[in-house]
Amino acid sequence: MKLRRRKFLHLTATAVTLRLASRYAWAQAYPTRPVRIIVGFPAGIAPDIVARVVGQALSDRLGQQFVVENRPGAGSNIGTEIVVRAPPDGYTLLLAVSSGAINATLYSNLSFSYVHDLAPVGMIGLGPFVMVVNPKLPTKNVPEFIAYAKANPGKINMASQGTGLASHLMGELFKMMAGVNLVHVPYAGNFTADLLSGQVQVAFVPITNVIEYMRDARLRPLAVTTATRVEFLPDVPAMSEFLPGYDATGWNGIGAPRGTPSAIIDKLNNEINAIVRDPAMKERLFSLGVEPLSMTPAEFGKRIADDTEKWAKVIKFANIKAE
Repeated sequence: MKLRRRKFLHLTATAVTLRLASRYAWAQAYPTRPVRIIVGFPAGIAPDIVARVVGQALSDRLGQQFVVENRPGAGSNIGTEIVVRAPPDGYTLLLAVSSGAINATLYSNLSFSYVHDLAPVGMIGLGPFVMVVNPKLPTKNVPEFIAYAKANPGKINMASQGTGLASHLMGELFKMMAGVNLVHVPYAGNFTADLLSGQVQVAFVPITNVIEYMRDARLRPLAVTTATRVEFLPDVPAMSEFLPGYDATGWNGIGAPRGTPSAIIDKLNNEINAIVRDPAMKERLFSLGVEPLSMTPAEFGKRIADDTEKWAKVIKFANIKAE
């Protein structure tokens, strides 16, 4: 009886070992056919370009095409749902962006969880925003702006690209932490002309959108929204220098359906990390307003979870509803 049991355990262990070895060999051979990268935004805008640049680099390194497929709609939720419902085999990936962490609370009827249904693969980089004001506003730094806003409650207009979008939420986080009353003015897109004319006085915007206006002093930068100063604007302070704990950075990364084999995720993570550390790629990403950053899958997953929790608090505090 003992011999039979011992033989059974031996056969079971052998079968498990062979199965694991087979999975490992399969993952090592990955990819053997083209891989889709789903982008939940239209072609030609920054997230799409980031996906194409990184996708081409993955194609070059892994010998298979990484093809970008644009599936815009519902604040990028359509693209995300396509990925979380796809087979977890590494052949359907998502350009994961920080708006997904916002959408998790902003949209109450989602059929998926951005935190639990998406497997984090790797970070590509941060998308720093900058708080800019019209120079006619008599404030040259964040403390002066806060003091002026408190002395003039409801008299400063804060522009955004739309209710619930990153430019809005970053401003709401500032209002919450600074204890100021700014009037939110949502636009269906570009508000730069009104910001330059002074019709709206402050905005939180991607650095690349306003870098030329800052250089010719048509807009005044007060702080970047990252936890620390950014490499390509070293003289502009980080908001956290005035409001400790403020960090409202956008980000880009790669996600996969939950259940994707860890060997495939680790392989992709290693390749992505090597790509974003390459000096030529760093320069290309900088030109797109992305500050390259490497992370392990676990670190990226924690960033997604932490941002989802943070934006949930802001959305509830400001009583923001999806339009």
